[in-house]
Amino acid sequence: LGRTYMDLRTFFYNFKNFPFTTGRNKTYLCYEVQLMNGDLRVPQNWIKGFLYNQLRRHAELWFLEWISSWQLYPGQHLRVTWFLSWSPCPYCAQEVASFLQRNSHVSLNIFAARIYDRLEGYEEGLRSLYDAGADIDIMTYGEFEYCWRAFVDNQLLPFKPWYRLDEYSEFTSEQLQRILQLMQLQELTDPISASQTIGL
Repeated sequence: LGRTYMDLRTFFYNFKNFPFTTGRNKTYLCYEVQLMNGDLRVPQNWIKGFLYNQLRRHAELWFLEWISSWQLYPGQHLRVTWFLSWSPCPYCAQEVASFLQRNSHVSLNIFAARIYDRLEGYEEGLRSLYDAGADIDIMTYGEFEYCWRAFVDNQLLPFKPWYRLDEYSEFTSEQLQRILQLMQLQELTDPISASQTIGL
């Protein structure tokens, strides 16, 4: 599915984590899939590549369609990691959350360069992903450098961070934590959730 390596210009244009940006209308999704065979410490198979929005269909949905076609037997576990240029839009977030709820054998780690906040409901979408068991985080220098090595035709050049990369990562990470913590606060103030939390 997709291709393995993107060119330098594509990577920098789409993954630079400026919090306020225009003209970047596609989501690029770099993925790694580890097929585990009982023992979660030892991958049986390992697949990687990248996708982007095509034919009015978002990259996340292309990925779900592809992975849903796999013939897996009970006990097989998929460990999936995404590195996204944008966090999922509200619709994609709900679709991914539903997929995770239906497929307990799939675990998903998401690292996003930026939060897609252009559509109403993006906060609820991210919270639904979190509630469905996805680990969601913001890309830092380490993730950008890893993607540079794993998914970019880097011509053997070392990764050079752009101006204020760390500052932008910290800013966006705080934004994400506010969104997810709001969900946690709502759970604690809900009588039913609170009673479940304290074991009543």
